[in-house]
Amino acid sequence: MRSEEDRPVAGFPFSAVVGQDQLRLALILCAVHPGIGGVLVRGEKGTAKSTVVRALTALLPAVDDAGTTRPARLVELPVGATEDRVIGSIDLEKVLRDGERAFQPGLLAAAHQGVLYVDEVNLLHDHLVDVLLDAAAMGRVHIERDGISHSHPAKFVLVGTMNPEEGELRPQLLDRFGLAVDVAASRDVDVRMEVVRRRLDYERDPEAFVARYSSADEELAAEIRTAREKLDSVELSNRELRRIASLCASFDVDGMRADLVLARTAIAHAAWRGDSEVTAEDVRVAAELTLPHRRRRDPFDEPGLDQQQLDDALEQADQDAQSQVEDDARDGEPEPPENPEDRGPDEDRGPEDGGPEDRGPDDEGPDDDGPEDPDGPGGGVRATDRPSAPPAGEFKAKLLEVPGVGEGAPGRRSRSMSSRGRVVRSTRERGHGLHLTSTVFAAAESQVARGRTAGRLRLAPADLRGAIREGREGNLIVFVVDASGSMAARDRLSAVTGAVVSLLRDAYQRRDKVAVITVRGREAELVLPPTSSVDIAVRRLQSMRTGGKSPLAEGFLRAREVVLRERLRDPQRRALVVTLTDGRATGGKDALHRARVAAHLLADASVASIVVDCETGLVRLGLAAELARELRGGYVRLAELSAQQVAGVVRAAA
Repeated sequence: MRSEEDRPVAGFPFSAVVGQDQLRLALILCAVHPGIGGVLVRGEKGTAKSTVVRALTALLPAVDDAGTTRPARLVELPVGATEDRVIGSIDLEKVLRDGERAFQPGLLAAAHQGVLYVDEVNLLHDHLVDVLLDAAAMGRVHIERDGISHSHPAKFVLVGTMNPEEGELRPQLLDRFGLAVDVAASRDVDVRMEVVRRRLDYERDPEAFVARYSSADEELAAEIRTAREKLDSVELSNRELRRIASLCASFDVDGMRADLVLARTAIAHAAWRGDSEVTAEDVRVAAELTLPHRRRRDPFDEPGLDQQQLDDALEQADQDAQSQVEDDARDGEPEPPENPEDRGPDEDRGPEDGGPEDRGPDDEGPDDDGPEDPDGPGGGVRATDRPSAPPAGEFKAKLLEVPGVGEGAPGRRSRSMSSRGRVVRSTRERGHGLHLTSTVFAAAESQVARGRTAGRLRLAPADLRGAIREGREGNLIVFVVDASGSMAARDRLSAVTGAVVSLLRDAYQRRDKVAVITVRGREAELVLPPTSSVDIAVRRLQSMRTGGKSPLAEGFLRAREVVLRERLRDPQRRALVVTLTDGRATGGKDALHRARVAAHLLADASVASIVVDCETGLVRLGLAAELARELRGGYVRLAELSAQQVAGVVRAAA
């Protein structure tokens, strides 16, 4: 008999959740129509994201499985899961017992017709993200590995939660989520009081608390089943379909996935309301859940949906739909004959008759002059107060790679040997886990010599093979940006800012941590400590001030301090210092010599580095190149960065 301590604790009821109405609606709509593609839940810590998702499972309809009925499953995909655990692997027990190759399904198979839940989905290893994307797109999992060919269905509702402070999600995975919801703690005192009260009641007596809300949960579950049954009978008229297409076009979303998801969500919402036809309100609700995460044209754009923009787009879509209805009503009617007297005075006259003509790009009138440059002669902005120039957009960063093979955090930049990476080969030495296939094959060659004629495979210690796994790691990228007066020419600063933004975008895609140090005046300022939230770095960079002297020595010393401190926190994460400067150190006494000494100290700390030379003009001093030599790192000119010639320029630090 199970004791009270061993009894499983009942989950928090879905109906007992206070607030979070949009999140609850998004989850319900995905339960009604799993084809929507799941929900991404973004929000700060402590906002009950995981609680609400786990509570959804009790509301899902039962699943027919091999002639029997079972409750729908909530399968959690751990961030640290191996690829074998996710997609499945060879059935070792059957191999050893019967000598047959057999496949053992993984978590994706278990999630079929249920919910696949990924907490901290933004921290998921990239090779698992790729597997997840394939399964979510095709609804099946195909395995071709270790001598096994296998395929099985994997249709599931994908639900991911994340805290944006810990880094954003890769765009490829972001688009796979049908809906996205941002959650935050309520600022209403009464709401916060009720949240605390219900949580304390639940912790005091979970079973009694669940019983209190059981009827409400059962009612919700019944409504979801009814909506599912009604789904196929909901009509999506051409008018509303045109509204959906016009809405997606006005927000300039990529591809057609947004149109499809918006249509499915609107249909699900109509079914949830009990209506048999999609209305404009259904489309609006669907747009608020479907478009916020798809309108980001850049990883550093703020997420969300401007309500005024949505209102304007819906109004335009309504006008388009009404115009089409009127056109359809007139379709087939004979056109009235044209009356020459109805023509305007210039409609029949071309340029030769003095009529209107198209203006070319060079036919500008006297009012076409742009505004004067506020930074030109007579401007009142001092050099030390000059704001950062808008970034130039012509840069496209190539891979800056730390040399060698590391063992750092999963990412997409430098080579690494990892216990979670992709298996590349086997070894007789100890590797990262067991290479099962090679072990079995090595044992199979000796079965006759070991006298085996039937039964289990006979293994010996000499048969064991280790797995060599190789992947990519994320690095710590420390940007040292020279913001001194010698760099403050508007065109040059714009180019530097554009280059840094392009490198930050690259760091975002490669799952790096970044830090930003600006050098100006008398000191080097750490404007952004190491973080995975790269979009914050862009905002800090855009507010950067320029002017004054260039204390480069302080910049290198500050970078060294940041790297060494981060090594204590995360010893396996390798660092790369990227310095953007013209090399003209002017801060303090004997500034250039001090800068060289500081660069040498940074190199002695075994930190990989690259100097981006921002010097321009006919006369060049070559000081940045000298600093690169002291750093024993790579060197590239700013102009070459836009020419995509920076691959492989980072050399090993001595």
